Amino acid sequence: MENTTFELWSQMAFVMPGLLGSMDYFKENFADPIERQQDETTARRLRRLIYPFILRRTKEQVAPELPPRVERVLYCDMEPAQRRLYEQTRDAYRAMLLGLIEEEGLDKARMKILEGLLRLRQIANHPRLVKPDFRGTSGKMETLMETLATLAAEGHKALVFSQFVQMLKLVRAELEQRGLPYVYLDGSTTDRQTPIDRFQKGPAIPFFLISLRAGGLGLNLTAADYVIHIDPWWNPAVERQATDRTHRIGQDKPVFVFKLITRDTVEEKILQLQAQKKALVEQLITAERHFFKELTPDDVRALFG
Repeated sequence: MENTTFELWSQMAFVMPGLLGSMDYFKENFADPIERQQDETTARRLRRLIYPFILRRTKEQVAPELPPRVERVLYCDMEPAQRRLYEQTRDAYRAMLLGLIEEEGLDKARMKILEGLLRLRQIANHPRLVKPDFRGTSGKMETLMETLATLAAEGHKALVFSQFVQMLKLVRAELEQRGLPYVYLDGSTTDRQTPIDRFQKGPAIPFFLISLRAGGLGLNLTAADYVIHIDPWWNPAVERQATDRTHRIGQDKPVFVFKLITRDTVEEKILQLQAQKKALVEQLITAERHFFKELTPDDVRALFG
């Protein structure tokens, strides 16, 4: 289950036909109250209905011998030119979106909301993701490079994830300029095994740059003891799956997870919104599309505020 409660209905319709009623009944009595109204009472009732048919085993139960995992948020400050571009972009989208919502409603504005959030998240990473000719630097890039240099000097190995391939390419260029070795994998990589073997078996390769979509599943990278998420993903489960590339059976070292968050940007507000909706998310399904279904006009004002 990844996207909507209807995935749960379809599975239960196969396993136990009639348990959750017809699709129309399920939509009216469960899907809409849970996804649109965030009704926790209905979510608990649904969970009680399906509980006898679900076997859930946590990682702690399956692999109690795993070393601890420690998570930490590293806050980054924007550079002055980066901040100016961010504020200009934010203000332009805020004015456009609030007018669009007032005139045509929230549903009509959803694609523009997504576009605006994407641009702000890109600028929070590095303005060159939006303006290739940008001459300044990025506070997050500086923090990342300082962190990586420290880890390399101390003999650690790290997985570095981003959902933006262009951000990984900027990081790759910085590492090359500083003479820090690495291996790289994104969705266009055809030979995945070679960089995996070089990282796992080569003590001279401290960093593995991986796009979140390409490396979230199917990789065993227990040579790493650090994980760095350059940008927050709408779906925390995707981040956890990525971190699990190293925090898994075979790992014998404590794993440290760093999340880079740019201050005074939409990245902080993403974390806040995730926290506000955490109860419902944990009860059922977390996905970026589910997240956008829950957005309200007040949320949009906060995100672009």
